[in-house]
Amino acid sequence: MSRTALITGVTGQDGSYLAEFLLSKGYEVHGVVRRSSSDTCQRIHHLESDITLHSGDLLDQQSITQLIADVHPDEVYNLAAMSFVPTSWPQPLLTAETTGLGVTRVLEAIRAVDRQIRFYQASSSEMFGRVQEVPQSETTPFWPRSPYSVAKVYGHWITVNYRESFDLFACSGILFNHESPRRGTEFVTRKISRTVAKIKLGLATELRLGNLKAKRDWGFAGDYVEAMWLMLQQDSANDYVVGTGETYEVEQFVSAAFEHVDLDWHDYVVIDPKFYRPAEVDLLVADPAKAKRDLGWEPKVNFRELVTMMVDADLAELASQVTARPKIRRAA
Repeated sequence: MSRTALITGVTGQDGSYLAEFLLSKGYEVHGVVRRSSSDTCQRIHHLESDITLHSGDLLDQQSITQLIADVHPDEVYNLAAMSFVPTSWPQPLLTAETTGLGVTRVLEAIRAVDRQIRFYQASSSEMFGRVQEVPQSETTPFWPRSPYSVAKVYGHWITVNYRESFDLFACSGILFNHESPRRGTEFVTRKISRTVAKIKLGLATELRLGNLKAKRDWGFAGDYVEAMWLMLQQDSANDYVVGTGETYEVEQFVSAAFEHVDLDWHDYVVIDPKFYRPAEVDLLVADPAKAKRDLGWEPKVNFRELVTMMVDADLAELASQVTARPKIRRAA
């Protein structure tokens, strides 16, 4: 008998990869989308005949409870959030409502409908913020440094509380930075890969960035969704750090991307103070030993392969757009 999964945030990077993964496992997959006047389903257009989409909003308790009652999934993956860190400063209240209280609304819906439903919460390495130890594990204290990460800390701890208070199978994956060709263009890795592709194709002349010395643990999103699924297959619920255990500076990502297209990044990168955060997170690197031991999970794509994958995908997409543009014939 096939299992049923419900994914909030199905239209995002992680949601699209998770939907693909669960379909490959034989799941019936349902996704939650917010009503919008614009098309937000670009990442899942190729899946729309294979999954069922429902309107819902993490700001609306009734819609979430009714949806879970109607679908009655075996597993719920809460990936929805206001996820772009810089936006959380000008929109701190919306970030708190969606990224923080939204988690409680989903947990409340599960508690009301069926406590046997298994729940996954997308926690974030940004919760570690001003890191208290290196590398960061499940026992490292949190020190969030943005409204986004503060909201994520709330979502993480409310998940722990519902697990301990109501005996729900509720767990959190503390995922370190995970990227892909489906990453939003506002995120620094995709901004880099896309601008590098534009420069190579003659469509741009510079790449404007902020802090090049910030260090991150970068992996491939397609690998990380498997870890989410593995967490819900265990005998008991627990929280896991998921990352590669390796850290690289933004500058190293930039250098690798330009090097892949035979260009020197020094000729194109401009440091722009407006891209600095009010409170910077300088160093994030995972200790994924628990996930490797308990889940048997290992990342498959390494740093260089990830950078290459992203640049190649942007080169292919932009080149096809250039080729498809109609040529304007000028009058004699």
